[in-house]
Amino acid sequence: MEFEAVIGLEVHAQLLTNSKAFCSCTTKFGSAPNSNTCPICLGMPGSLPVLNSKALDYTVLMALACNCRINEVSRFARKNYYYPDLPKNYQISQYELPVAEHGWLDVDLVSGTKRIGITRIHMEEDAGKLIHDEKKSVSYVDLNRTGVPLIEIVSEPDMRTAEEAAAYLRSLRSILVYLGICDGNMEEGSFRCDANVSIRPRGRQALGTKTELKNMNSFKNVQKGLEYEIERHTEILTDGGTIVQETRLFDPSSGSTVSMRSKEQAHDYRYFPDPDLLPLKVEPELVEKMKKAMPELPRAKRDRFIKDFGIPEYDASVLTAERPLAQFFEDTVAIFANPKAVSNWIMTEFMRAAKGQDSGLISSPVNPANLAKLLGMIEDGTISGKIGKTVFEEMWGTGKAPDDIVREKGLVQVSDVSELTKVIAKILADNPKEVSRYLAGKTQLLAFFVGQTMRATRGKANPQLVNEILTVELDKLKN
Repeated sequence: MEFEAVIGLEVHAQLLTNSKAFCSCTTKFGSAPNSNTCPICLGMPGSLPVLNSKALDYTVLMALACNCRINEVSRFARKNYYYPDLPKNYQISQYELPVAEHGWLDVDLVSGTKRIGITRIHMEEDAGKLIHDEKKSVSYVDLNRTGVPLIEIVSEPDMRTAEEAAAYLRSLRSILVYLGICDGNMEEGSFRCDANVSIRPRGRQALGTKTELKNMNSFKNVQKGLEYEIERHTEILTDGGTIVQETRLFDPSSGSTVSMRSKEQAHDYRYFPDPDLLPLKVEPELVEKMKKAMPELPRAKRDRFIKDFGIPEYDASVLTAERPLAQFFEDTVAIFANPKAVSNWIMTEFMRAAKGQDSGLISSPVNPANLAKLLGMIEDGTISGKIGKTVFEEMWGTGKAPDDIVREKGLVQVSDVSELTKVIAKILADNPKEVSRYLAGKTQLLAFFVGQTMRATRGKANPQLVNEILTVELDKLKN
């Protein structure tokens, strides 16, 4: 029997507000444990929550970006459960009446574009964090994260493969980062995903028993975790077994999942309206304000880059993956009007230099004006492309302008015909065997002579001119 997977994702995104969802404590990451807390986020008796209006703005903005219907009235609920990192013994969330529902997101796949439905987007607060001691059988509680504002984005079970799920997740993260409402950092937990997965015989509409996967802190782990779980379900059903509905943890070291606990149902949390918070009314004026604040989103920007700049779809997809990178490209092209050359340099030299640096483009030592100036110097023959790469490395390391580096290091390209002719004459005289072989028909040795010339001029010779002079000089020797 052939099975197909049914996958739905629950994504939690931490909103980039300065203060928490219902109190004025800072949301700053990396503070000393339990230093960013107050009676409200700790749930002390008599303390009352007040909604952070910026968190609502960001939620509406994301709902619009995901084509959701925004409800005029929504309500906060208490999600009741006990865990050491939840000081109130309940989490403020939303249940029957979320902020937004019934949206969709178009995701680009190898096979084409697929529309993934979005069930709901709602607001909630985060819980704290448990830190387990590796040497002692104790755990520590850090409540700094308690009360940090989140949005939960719940998809429809529209994904059929792990690759589709990973692509959807990347698209979702890209939108959140473009909007400037989440930093998308999976390692720090500000963007995290739980996956619900089941399998069923292909062609059947009824859903199979699902398991929930947690602890997947990268796109790669999401895909690997889902692939493992789909294979596990298939083996169990093929052998005549039954799937147990449960929550499972993904172990990146082994690439497998392990049982964590039985899967909770909504009634297990005993949801009821939070008596300390009034129903939330989203005014039409707020929706219009957020529509006006909406930036150009990744898919639209990618399509515009292809149309306006004439670059390949692959280039446009890479350049628009991050909003600062797309802006850097546009700013550079505005000065140096050769989009493909700019694209090539950004996707190779620039992205290689920026890789692994936390600051990324925010504090890049190379700005668009200097990159454009460097490309202009290569185009007009002041320096060669090879020397340009050396100059770029120096620009990245020092922040200096390319013309200053070229002048200081004497890197101007040698384009003097008489000077290059003298260098080439000596190289031909010093390599009589190679000359004889070339004249006997081994024409690929031209590359050898070019290499020798570039070495003799320390890479400063104009390669095109070197090829032209060598061809002329070698033709002379034939006669």
